[in-house]
Amino acid sequence: MVVTSTPRRTALALTVIGAVLAPVSPAFAAPAAPAAPAPPVVDLRADVNRDGRVDVTGATDTAGEDAWTQGRGAVFLPNIDDDTKRCPATGPGGKPLSDAKLAACNDAADAVVNGTADLADLARVRAVPMAGLPATATGSVSVPAGGKHTRVFVKRAGGWAHVTGKTRLTAAELRAGLEFAVESTDIVRDSKVWDGRGVIRLTVATPGRPATSDDITLRVAPLLTHHHLQKAQQVMVTRVPGKEDFERRQQAFVGGLAKEAKAAGITAPLVTFDTYQDIWAQDFVEPGYVSMTGPDGRRQVIRVMIRSAQPDREAGRELFEKLRGNGVGVVQVSGVRDSEEWTLNSMGNLETIPPYAHGGRSFPAGRIIMGERKDDGSKPAQAMRTMLASQGFQDPLLLDTSWLHVGHVDEFVQFLPAPGTPRGWRIGIADPDAGMKLLRDAQKAGHGKTRMFSVPDSVERYAPKETIDQALASKELVADNALAAARIKANLAVLQRETGVTDAEVVRVPALYTRGKEQVGERGDRMPRLSRLGAGEVPEAVSEYGQQQNLTRRDGRVAGPGTVMTSAYVPGAVNGVLLGGDRYLAPRQWGPVIGGKDVFTAAVTAAYTGAGMKVSYIDDWYTYHLGMGEVHCGTNTLRDASAAWWKR
Repeated sequence: MVVTSTPRRTALALTVIGAVLAPVSPAFAAPAAPAAPAPPVVDLRADVNRDGRVDVTGATDTAGEDAWTQGRGAVFLPNIDDDTKRCPATGPGGKPLSDAKLAACNDAADAVVNGTADLADLARVRAVPMAGLPATATGSVSVPAGGKHTRVFVKRAGGWAHVTGKTRLTAAELRAGLEFAVESTDIVRDSKVWDGRGVIRLTVATPGRPATSDDITLRVAPLLTHHHLQKAQQVMVTRVPGKEDFERRQQAFVGGLAKEAKAAGITAPLVTFDTYQDIWAQDFVEPGYVSMTGPDGRRQVIRVMIRSAQPDREAGRELFEKLRGNGVGVVQVSGVRDSEEWTLNSMGNLETIPPYAHGGRSFPAGRIIMGERKDDGSKPAQAMRTMLASQGFQDPLLLDTSWLHVGHVDEFVQFLPAPGTPRGWRIGIADPDAGMKLLRDAQKAGHGKTRMFSVPDSVERYAPKETIDQALASKELVADNALAAARIKANLAVLQRETGVTDAEVVRVPALYTRGKEQVGERGDRMPRLSRLGAGEVPEAVSEYGQQQNLTRRDGRVAGPGTVMTSAYVPGAVNGVLLGGDRYLAPRQWGPVIGGKDVFTAAVTAAYTGAGMKVSYIDDWYTYHLGMGEVHCGTNTLRDASAAWWKR
């Protein structure tokens, strides 16, 4: 028989039971036989209060040790980084590994503690010393819940030993008190299959006595995405080699980005993707993180690169080949269906609302937003949505992106730090009405003959030549922006309903959208629909990947009645990158120049400076804008993850 109980109540319970069951002794009866010694008190402790220390002498880690809530309960990490860089990037003879084999290797793939860095990723569990335990006693450890994903090591004289069903703990070890280290072999993929909990049980047996045990509950740290209140620490971008016009422009973009990052106070060099030439660095990866409190009270963090749910997107392989290493892991989902729309699975279609509480719900680590096409029911891959929702902290909120060709949320919404305000952040939203007003005001002031775009010709193609008058005369352009304004208004209403954000907390940034059917004329004198569907003269590096791939094929689906899909006409200012708490990098606007001033640049700058931001610009017209993307689509950021995700 095994007596399983909370050990701090064991002795009292047994005493009471003995008092109730003991027979009343008759007067002058013979002396009773000595009472059998009480079973040993087994007491496992973990870092329940998340301060980085396992308290084995006091009571700070006892309350709630068998439960787990958002704010209290022991945490352990999915140990999926590669601290010693032992995982191969290629197979025998340098042949490429399959995606499955690339993903199979990490520190949790073996039953060994791979050095001090690996040990730091393991959560500690301690057994309170059991003084007076007889020499014949032995102990064993089991994992009655979560055993498939939970691995335990025990500290012994020779180092850390993997605990198996055959491991026996000696009486001497139990008397001295034991230290265990625990890792998870994976993140939570589907909470209906595994909710992330691992229950560790220590059982102590002494011959001739009932065995006793104690349980402790841990939960694997949730995989979280970054939000804009977390400081940018490093910027990522793809670098394309070559000497043709596009390659030179893209290289100039990378160089300009490095200068802007440095000016914003980011000291780490750019991370460049060099292998696959997929320029849409925002789209094949979403940087995330897992963390727990380390023994020094600081967060122990593993960065986790979340590969996009696009199995045929080779650029995601570079996450394993280049980034995976000490403190960096990679996850990818499986089971993506061919019927799930490819473009919606790009990570530019995943952004994170900063932390908030509203309507009885709290999101201390922020909340994910993703785009869906309500016109035909197309959503991001179910496997990815299930994985994100199963973390239990950032419940994804879907917004309607039916009206966008690419269908990504980063094309119209962003979140900006607002220090000193009650919420700490604002919503930045694209405002087509404001964009149209700029044109109409210019026309009324007699500037209708001014060219709509001030971008110069490139070596390979002409810049668009239409005027403000011609733009406003386009019924399609006017209708497209009326549509965009209405759809953005509806999405903003959803965000305000969910977060409680008021109109005063919304930064409206001038923008214009256009449908993507008509091609720029040979001389650039037709309404520029920018050749954005991959058929036309955009460079191969733009059309082969990301925004372009599979846009013209929607897996047999057709858009809903009356649906028009658009993309940015003037470079989308909200589709930039936040480099610092008050430093924002936007795509150069190349708008109409009136009186020596680009009217769109002036209006965009005013919108951001009014929100306390310092805005700078970088040219992305021929590198990203013509491919239905902007600065944000072509970059990515690694952000600080040192804050406790369970506290707001």
